[in-house]
Amino acid sequence: MSSLNETPGAQRLHIGIFGRTNSGKSSFVNAFTGQQVSIVSEIAGTTTDLVRKPMEINPLGACVIIDTAGFDDDSSLGKSRVEKTKLAAQKSDIAIVLFSDMDIAEELAWCQFFKEKNTPVLPVISKCDSREQAAILSLSAQIEEQTKTVPLTVSALSMEGIDQVRERLARLIPEDFDARTITGDFVGKEDLVMLVMPQDIQAPKGRLILPQVQTIRELLDKKCIVVSTTVNQMTNGLKALAKPPKLIITDSQVFRYVYEQKPAESMLTSFSVLFAAYKGDLPYYMEGAKVLDSLNANSKVLITECCTHAPLSEDIGRVKIPAMLRKRYGENLSVEIKSGTDFPQDLSAYDLIIQCGACMFHRKYVLSRIDRAKQQHVPMTNYGVAIAHLTGILDKIAVG
Repeated sequence: MSSLNETPGAQRLHIGIFGRTNSGKSSFVNAFTGQQVSIVSEIAGTTTDLVRKPMEINPLGACVIIDTAGFDDDSSLGKSRVEKTKLAAQKSDIAIVLFSDMDIAEELAWCQFFKEKNTPVLPVISKCDSREQAAILSLSAQIEEQTKTVPLTVSALSMEGIDQVRERLARLIPEDFDARTITGDFVGKEDLVMLVMPQDIQAPKGRLILPQVQTIRELLDKKCIVVSTTVNQMTNGLKALAKPPKLIITDSQVFRYVYEQKPAESMLTSFSVLFAAYKGDLPYYMEGAKVLDSLNANSKVLITECCTHAPLSEDIGRVKIPAMLRKRYGENLSVEIKSGTDFPQDLSAYDLIIQCGACMFHRKYVLSRIDRAKQQHVPMTNYGVAIAHLTGILDKIAVG
């Protein structure tokens, strides 16, 4: 599993800390969290990879603090480190940019980058305990003039300004953050929901996969009545119920079978389709699925899965979807698989991108992928939407 994957079971606020090498990022993170999260050193480039710290911070709630390498790292590994910093920028719900020098061109460029990505950004002047007051006022005036935001001044040594940072960040949390739910408006209190869950080779022994766990928890929080069954016990499960379920949620790979067995009055969807809306852009995925009708033997499809795991014989992304595509379009159809955070910068070679449900990724990062695809005019869909389209039932399932 990638070190950048989202903390399972929680929609956490991701806060990225950005600045030059030795701008005080690691000291700031330690002061901000009240813990020794990052290594602090006078040697430039001490933070060589992203450091992530999930925790609860008052008044922000559940957060992931990301300490990044300096964006001006010119060491032998600098290019790789800067790429990781850019990746952290794509995952940040809020960015803190540390200003540590009177030359602020690079910091301003990053502030502008976040503004263009609609990511709230907080400029912070670091190491204020070692600066003359006149220098702080001059730097603050320059930053405010360029960013139209009043910067905060902090000292990781004396903790000056740290509480003000937390308070300001709380006001910067996007209004729609964490407003989405997995099951949306499909069901409410006392509605009966059936989960039809295949226990195939991909299901971890003794456990349920993350989308199933998160969906069950949400349904219980909604005061729904939840019934779970395997595919081969679905019909017996339905017979045992006093009334048909309002909603049936299943795995996309058994869409057709469950659709044929379900009561006519029960809505049907899949975990992947639900997560398409929860983590991504469902209307865009629906539009992208139409491209499946125009592919041919010479087309090239990119399949992107979030988890990094050893290939399995029944793997839906690596085996089943490619098999469905080649059965329809021929064995010469090119299918490329990318996993984890390995997502190409240049997407122009692909005719279609099929993204997994992204249960292990933060919504902000999934949207950054979608934004890249849109900018390069490459259609994109997801596992559940693609399978529903290929099996001819996309217009018969609940998509919100």
